[in-house]
Amino acid sequence: MPNIIVVGTQWGDEGKGKIVHLLAKDADVIVRYQGGANAGHTVIDHRAQYTFHMIPSGILHPGKTCILGNGMVIDPAALLEEIELLESQQIPVRENFLISHRAHLILPYHRAIERANEKLKGPRRIGTTGRGIGPSYADKMGRTGIRMCDLLDPTGFRKILEANLAEMNLLFNRLYDAESMDLEKIFETYCGYGERLKSHVVDISLLINDLIDRSKTVLFEGAQGTHLDVDHGTYPFVTSSSSTAGGACTGTGVGPTRINEVIGVTKAYTTRVGSGPFPTELLGDAGNGLKTRGNEFGATTGRPRRCGWYDAVAVKYAVRVNGLSSLAVTKLDVLDGEPEIKLCTSYLYDGKHYTDMPLNEAIINSCEPVYEVLEGWETPTSGATLYQELPEPAKRFIERVEVLAGCKVDIVSTGSRENETIIIRNPLVTEKQ
Repeated sequence: MPNIIVVGTQWGDEGKGKIVHLLAKDADVIVRYQGGANAGHTVIDHRAQYTFHMIPSGILHPGKTCILGNGMVIDPAALLEEIELLESQQIPVRENFLISHRAHLILPYHRAIERANEKLKGPRRIGTTGRGIGPSYADKMGRTGIRMCDLLDPTGFRKILEANLAEMNLLFNRLYDAESMDLEKIFETYCGYGERLKSHVVDISLLINDLIDRSKTVLFEGAQGTHLDVDHGTYPFVTSSSSTAGGACTGTGVGPTRINEVIGVTKAYTTRVGSGPFPTELLGDAGNGLKTRGNEFGATTGRPRRCGWYDAVAVKYAVRVNGLSSLAVTKLDVLDGEPEIKLCTSYLYDGKHYTDMPLNEAIINSCEPVYEVLEGWETPTSGATLYQELPEPAKRFIERVEVLAGCKVDIVSTGSRENETIIIRNPLVTEKQ
């Protein structure tokens, strides 16, 4: 059975939650492999609308095993809150939910440091969510992080926490002019979290590889997008984890030879949240129109997203660094009624055309997008479920996306609901839809 990674090809918010939800019904296991509660997926099924921050949206399908990988950083309070909210909506999370024992924790000092650092950066601020994601990953790389397995050993946990707080409180007192954090309060609170979560903590690498050996299908779910990847994104305006396909292997302990396909999700236009370069950004009425029709507000923070035309340079780059086997194009219906549709095919800077992502941040910041203009369509695409139902200009747009990306399109989303989708090919089943 195939094992598939789903990644974002832009700056996140591409609609991965819906695509994962659609594919999850044909998978046995859904694994989130990186990020934390700074990401959000919104899914609308036949029952209601659900917002996910850490738990894979596959949890909406009964009997599916949903896992948080070791590549994630987990805020136990936020996780327990999310579980309780979903269970209040009659979604039985605890029956099929597991956490890697190697996943790192977010502690109160991580959130405090992130908020303080953002203030100090001034105009160079990244635009983080202030949820402690970056500082937790920094501790992980600095080998001072605290993991889920540490939380289950109160004696060991206390020793690490005590050492970390001694250093952190010096920073709070001398650099940030803030009060020290209380060891006992954090220790007792987090031991309580550990007690509530311990039955879900396992060695997920061992588990997932065993399931693959038994011909189970695994769906690996990424958060954020390619251009927010800490290595391959528009650094330094990126997230703190590996949101590209390679992160699925390091974030779960599953080797690359066990992956069969990588599906990239792209909007029919482009959005970005927070600071950083965005070559096709539209200001004024044009950008606001996309924002309003596309409901472009963050699922986790509610922040408005910056909007612009489809950037083929950015998606072509994502195809390469992720090794994409196909694309899922979302929000095609948001372009309904546009008299003309623009696709950015290159960047112009200092007289030179760039058809691949430039290495220099200054070029991406200052370049001029070069557009190809296609005819828009008057016939609505909203709710279409068959490719032949699309107006001819919409088909030409999809075909042009394929050519510019060098990658076929397997799925087209024509609305926010699960049934508003055109499945040209389902990568998890052998028969063409």
